[in-house]
Amino acid sequence: MLYRGSLAAGVLALTLPSVYAAPSAPRHTKSSLLYVTSYEGDLSTLNFTTSTHGASTASLQSAATTTACGKYPSWLTKAGSTLYCLDEAWGSNNGSLVSFGISKDGALTKLSSVGTIGGPVSAVVYGEGGRGLAVADYGGSGFNTYNIANPSNIVPVQGDVFVLPHVGVNPARQEAPHPHQAILDPTGKFLFAPDLGSDLIHIFTFDPVTLKYSPATPLVVAPGSGPRHITFLTLPGGKTVLYLITELSNSIVGYNVNYKADGTLSFDQFYIGGTHGPSEAVPAGAGGGEILISPDNKFLTVSSRHEGSLTINNFDKTNSTKIPSDPLITFAIDQKSGNLTWVQKFAAGGMTPRHFSFNQDGTLLAAGLQDDARVVVISRDPATGVLKEFAAALHVPGMPNFVIFSDANSKGRSF
Repeated sequence: MLYRGSLAAGVLALTLPSVYAAPSAPRHTKSSLLYVTSYEGDLSTLNFTTSTHGASTASLQSAATTTACGKYPSWLTKAGSTLYCLDEAWGSNNGSLVSFGISKDGALTKLSSVGTIGGPVSAVVYGEGGRGLAVADYGGSGFNTYNIANPSNIVPVQGDVFVLPHVGVNPARQEAPHPHQAILDPTGKFLFAPDLGSDLIHIFTFDPVTLKYSPATPLVVAPGSGPRHITFLTLPGGKTVLYLITELSNSIVGYNVNYKADGTLSFDQFYIGGTHGPSEAVPAGAGGGEILISPDNKFLTVSSRHEGSLTINNFDKTNSTKIPSDPLITFAIDQKSGNLTWVQKFAAGGMTPRHFSFNQDGTLLAAGLQDDARVVVISRDPATGVLKEFAAALHVPGMPNFVIFSDANSKGRSF
């Protein structure tokens, strides 16, 4: 069932639409799969189904579950018919990388596993033919790479542990380097790793055949800002821009990326603003989460966690108690300059949207609500970038922290 929503005075009010199904109306059913990780051990496959029979209905159901990724699954990267899962392994000196084969019905079969530096939280495919996987390790202050040419036999390639020369501006969060993401640039020639603890973005060149990487000059960001995740966009005129979300200062920062003739990079900052846009202060205690660009490259959406600034109706229709929600904030991207214009703030469906993703055509957004044990699917208007209504929601045990649609590409993005 679709929950219709409107946002007024910071409150998202939800009401059920009327349902009428004409007896003679043809039924059209469509389904798609989502993959979800949850701290506390589950890697789940969910089935999102829409059905039209006079009126539209939607449902989200569990299709399969495995605990073979480990106790604390934290990230998924899909490459063809293989799903790579990271186990953050809280409290351990090492994490793990596990590969799974995907069946047509979404069931997952474990293929291989290998150890990582402690606390892996993000991975990306790179190298010739997608033969490599780079992993950022938050807890262990590391960055490591693997040869995944044979998903059934993952082979370690290289690994480094970073050292922080002095404690950062925020001693509680910046006592050590904390790489939070591994991502490939649009040219496929550079690996990036935002480091929340060191206030910089590591940059690496690499040999596409051997998969060996070498450090390049990092991008240094504002002290105490805590860079978390980045995303890239190549504008219609050919200019490449990088957008950064910072977790500690709750900012979105835009940089022009300059590819030099000598193979090096330089960056020019052209935009900075709060995660809530120019007209609204970020609530105290909030922390920037994910940052993604829509499939059509025209909109940028971020999640903000730990603020509970919105209130929505309970997804349990028998329970009248309102529930707090963190927001998803959307901006339109100027296709010439890359500048951002605020479009919308919409309830994420609960607390702590650590990650969200779009489906391939941008008509849906799925979010994992870590502190509410819930995954939601939200309908979206691709033309305006506006999130419209909750299409479906499902209780997912533990703390769901990452969700992607099955049409995700090898970069882990769902388009």
